[in-house]
Amino acid sequence: MSLLKRLGKEELLAESKTEPKHTFHLNRKVEGTGVEDKLHNYLIEEMKKYEKQEEVDYDKIIESKAEEFFQRDGSRLTFETKQQILTNTKHELTGYGPITPLLADPDITEVMVNGLQGVYYESKGKIIKTDITFKDDNHILRVIEKIVHPLGRRIDESSPMVDARLPDGSRVNAIIPPLAINGPTLTIRKFSDTPFTIKDLIYFQTISKDMAAFIEACVVSKLNVFISGGTGSGKTSTLNVLSSFIPQGERIVTIEDAAELKLSQSHVVSLEARPPNIEGEGAITIRDLVRNSLRMRPDRIIIGEVRSAEALDMLQAMNTGHEGSLGTGHANSPRDLLARLETMVLMAGFDLPIRAIREQIANALDIIIHQTRMKDGSRKITHISEVLGLEGDTIVLQDLFVFKETGMTNDGRMQGKYQSTGIRPHCADRLEMNGFTIPSSWYMEEWEV
Repeated sequence: MSLLKRLGKEELLAESKTEPKHTFHLNRKVEGTGVEDKLHNYLIEEMKKYEKQEEVDYDKIIESKAEEFFQRDGSRLTFETKQQILTNTKHELTGYGPITPLLADPDITEVMVNGLQGVYYESKGKIIKTDITFKDDNHILRVIEKIVHPLGRRIDESSPMVDARLPDGSRVNAIIPPLAINGPTLTIRKFSDTPFTIKDLIYFQTISKDMAAFIEACVVSKLNVFISGGTGSGKTSTLNVLSSFIPQGERIVTIEDAAELKLSQSHVVSLEARPPNIEGEGAITIRDLVRNSLRMRPDRIIIGEVRSAEALDMLQAMNTGHEGSLGTGHANSPRDLLARLETMVLMAGFDLPIRAIREQIANALDIIIHQTRMKDGSRKITHISEVLGLEGDTIVLQDLFVFKETGMTNDGRMQGKYQSTGIRPHCADRLEMNGFTIPSSWYMEEWEV
């Protein structure tokens, strides 16, 4: 099997996601706000009559009952006003209020609510302010409650912060007064309904074809791979792509604060951490789940994000036969990731010598993939580095692939080159034992983007 799987440009363009256009319409303030409130309350009462039925098309019910309502109480309203009132009400009842159109648009990657009138979204790396407004703080709180309640989570004055997820896996964070001075604040990191594939990352120029082939070989060959990067750099999306390389039939255990990964394999066990209850008890941490996963006979352990004392348990798992583990962590470079892992291990509360910690890290990790969000908003894998071991008290890293910036285009787009460092990977023998071959082109090629 050849390690270098070259893909033609035409094939990439045909099979990758096309760039969507904005199609949403922002909720506008309309005349007859009192009518909108009455319609909202009326539809709630009507929908209660259908609660016991298993399959109900609430959209049809809402439109039918709204038409009856407008004939009785909205005869003076224009057709456009009625449609806007109906749209706003449908968003409240079956969606997430005024931000529903933003969440439905595939081109939007992040939605941010900073109080009543501060609603922003991110698209193509740029943050844009909308004209969306909420009625009051309770309006935002109702949207937050609608998100967290089905997950068994809560948000109130005694627990004013919460992490959650939407049904499509989008990541949600909410924080309310008294911690949030400007009012309830909601941040939603959206994920595509259809998970990205490696072809998508190549098409988006996040990675070169040769780098993608090497990463695939590392995952199939059960090397321990860790993805580092800053906030919003695309670590979780890349982790999802890497997990798609795991062969069918292997038992995979995923561990996350809020379940976001969408794996295509059939034998997957997804574990999710649990916050404390109202009495401050019953919390299940990532570290608890990592320890428990070792008793579940995993072939692979995937940790959504390592940020605390669970780093020690993860390293121990990697060093005790659980090969092929994957994870992510916040860091500014591959070298910074090693320092962060040391700090996180010390957070476990054990007085371990630094050298012992570094030996654990050097023996556990094989490959570090570093991803960066560039100035133009694009995401790029800037380093693929190999962990060689410990020399003295220093963990030795060597870069195998790097991205070099060369400038910006007139329209503000990042330019650069992906290139091999020309070093034969220390893990090459292991890859070849699994049937992969390393092409000689890696030692001389550059790939411009």
